[in-house]
Amino acid sequence: MPLEKWNPLRELETMRREMDRIWDDVFPSRKMGLPWKRQAGAQAETGAATPAIDVIDKNDSVIVKAEMPGVSKDSIEVTLEDNVLTLRGELKDEPDLKEGNYAYSERNYRYFLRAISIPFKIRRDGIKASLKDGVLSVVLPKAVEEQTKKITVEVSEPS
Repeated sequence: MPLEKWNPLRELETMRREMDRIWDDVFPSRKMGLPWKRQAGAQAETGAATPAIDVIDKNDSVIVKAEMPGVSKDSIEVTLEDNVLTLRGELKDEPDLKEGNYAYSERNYRYFLRAISIPFKIRRDGIKASLKDGVLSVVLPKAVEEQTKKITVEVSEPS
């Protein structure tokens, strides 16, 4: 039996596949293809950072929370078209800090972009957005026909 040369990259790839399998077992929603799931490689394609989000489904509304650290409210644009919520923002360079020579800098100035497919009909007149502590919250009220209706079950006496 011939000896095979050890390849550390092959070991890393095997470990990555095993970690993906474990995460898929622990968080099955990763496999479901949720409409708002972050797409791998989206940042590389657009050149924009994709902010992490939470999507909360309530009876009468959908709440989307997105991390937008350091972005001012004037630099954020929120649009809803064809049930796709688009969040845009820009963390701009501070012009007053351009003076002098930088000895070291880790801060980056970037453009945020995230498009989220909302699987409900939304009432456009009640949409609200707010920014607090670097988290953008968008409240999307569901259209009346989409709201969950609680049905009372009556118990009848046996005849």
